[in-house]
Amino acid sequence: MEFQNKKLEEFNKFLKNRKVAIIGLGVSNLPLIDYLYEKGANVTVFDEKTIDEIPKEIMDKITKYAFKFSLGIYYLEKLSGFDLIFRSPSCLPTIPQLVEEEKRGAIITSEIELVIKMTPSKVIGVTGSDGKTTTTTLIYEILKHAGYNCFLGGNIGVPLFTKIKDMKPEDIVILELSSFQLMGMGISPNISVITNISPNHLNIHKDYQEYIDSKKNIFKYQYQDDTLVINYDNEVTKHFSEEAKGKVIYFSSHAKLEDGFIVDNDIIKECEAGLRKHIINVKNIKLRGMHNFENICAALAATKTLVDSEIATQAIENFKGVEHRLELVKEIDGVKWYNDSVSSSPTRTIAGLNSYDEQIVLIAGGYDKNLDYTPIAKPIIEKVKTLILIGQTSGKIFEAVKQELENQNKKLNIYMCNSLEEAVLTAKKSAKQGQIVLFSPASASFDMFKNFADRGEKFKNLVKQI
Repeated sequence: MEFQNKKLEEFNKFLKNRKVAIIGLGVSNLPLIDYLYEKGANVTVFDEKTIDEIPKEIMDKITKYAFKFSLGIYYLEKLSGFDLIFRSPSCLPTIPQLVEEEKRGAIITSEIELVIKMTPSKVIGVTGSDGKTTTTTLIYEILKHAGYNCFLGGNIGVPLFTKIKDMKPEDIVILELSSFQLMGMGISPNISVITNISPNHLNIHKDYQEYIDSKKNIFKYQYQDDTLVINYDNEVTKHFSEEAKGKVIYFSSHAKLEDGFIVDNDIIKECEAGLRKHIINVKNIKLRGMHNFENICAALAATKTLVDSEIATQAIENFKGVEHRLELVKEIDGVKWYNDSVSSSPTRTIAGLNSYDEQIVLIAGGYDKNLDYTPIAKPIIEKVKTLILIGQTSGKIFEAVKQELENQNKKLNIYMCNSLEEAVLTAKKSAKQGQIVLFSPASASFDMFKNFADRGEKFKNLVKQI
């Protein structure tokens, strides 16, 4: 007998003639336009962009479906009297208009929260300050290699809400979840992974604690038979075990755990009651850096009950990494150029620097997320031969490095550039045979680029033109 998703059927009936708001016309919410129209909902679309800034094909569809819309700087003024509100990740649940609507009785949700609520499949969710995408993609590749039918979504993949109808109980949904997606969420995945937590997005979250609390939602609503995978080496995540309701699996690259997954003498091992089982030698892995070995440990822990370690190992050995993450672009005159555009925080760039033994020409700097750049100074001085800075954070990074140079009585070649083009040309002139050029901004991209992917593509194109 063919599976019937009763939850989804009931939700679809609920939608008919309901007053529904869609806040934000980003990637995750666009499929809702057709879906809600087909289900007979009374829809109003809200977006901060003006009508001229929204793609014509989207506005044509909104007009065709006779949806109401409220656009521009005061777009939320008419957010009142709705039964159901879909918020985009960038629209935090703490904004006054949403708080008021929830008090009045509106259901505040998101595309990704409803996926977790409505799917009949097992859900694996991954969050963290660094390593989310690599870990999520690894889990997906391991499960696919083992023969599972998988759906990949959240921050990566495609919006999954309209795919719920195709999901079966034996399938697996794998989600990368940001702090903005998790904030306000009232349900948790069956298997939850937190790679690490360090200060991030403090230009949007009111403080670091709010950021941490949003991450906790990935396990806050788990049940006793659910699983939480956490980083034993991270001071924040280590203590989440005290609040966990289900089974906890640790991973570590520093500690000799009795139970969990560890990196020990270049071997990734599974530990059970103090016994060590060798899983894979890091020399057989295409990914570089201890942070990536930790990501592999997290992926192995998440798939432990679903896939034999031998099958998982095959998938890991074949995994070449994700674009814009320590990605080798080209070798020119004995100099290797790496694109690490995804590194939008100091901790990410530090992990990148620690992945190489070669001398480094580092291109860094970008949009300021109100982060502290003091911790990056020592790693730069230890690993970098030439430092090239661009963007809003160039001054912050320069001051942090300058102070540390004075403390250590050392010198470093530092160049301030006005554009990525100028930075690449400066790196070409500076880099010597045997060195590497690493583009790892330690900052967000929004001062000069649409996003980190746009930034990475521009860097790669500039390098390929050399």
